[in-house]
Amino acid sequence: MSLSEPTFPADDIHPIDIVETLAEHRAWEFDRVGDDRIAMAVEGQWRTYSLTLAWSPGDEMLRLVCTFELAPPEDRQAALMDILNRINDRVWAGAFTLWPDEGLMVWRHGLLLSGGQVPAPEQIDRMISAAVSACERYYPALQLVCWAGTPPQEALGIAIAEAYGRA
Repeated sequence: MSLSEPTFPADDIHPIDIVETLAEHRAWEFDRVGDDRIAMAVEGQWRTYSLTLAWSPGDEMLRLVCTFELAPPEDRQAALMDILNRINDRVWAGAFTLWPDEGLMVWRHGLLLSGGQVPAPEQIDRMISAAVSACERYYPALQLVCWAGTPPQEALGIAIAEAYGRA
């Protein structure tokens, strides 16, 4: 089944229905938390990421939050904030933030669908893959800063370096 095959009548399309169909198609573990919200688990190379997508009809926005545990030592907070600023300067579709009370690193992104627009499955798939890709790409750098004491600039250099060839 192609992601772009229509599976709902145009008048009845709800963004979370599209997300649910995509999750089923990708065989991701998910829970439809409510009419306007779905929670999923997506396996990455470094860890399993928790994703929540929520539809906000008031501002016509599909919100994505992708989280993973990260509770850095207190003495590494400033370095973590430094690397987060450096990372966020390099990304365009979303941003990282730390929720310290929950011990979570968060990737946030919103898809504005004003005027009654309906998201294409490819748009939602791209949102999800961009979130997981960003987490996968920068996870090692965040770990280096928090746990190995690596300076943010050096850790970021590792995360953005391109690998060539195969081992």
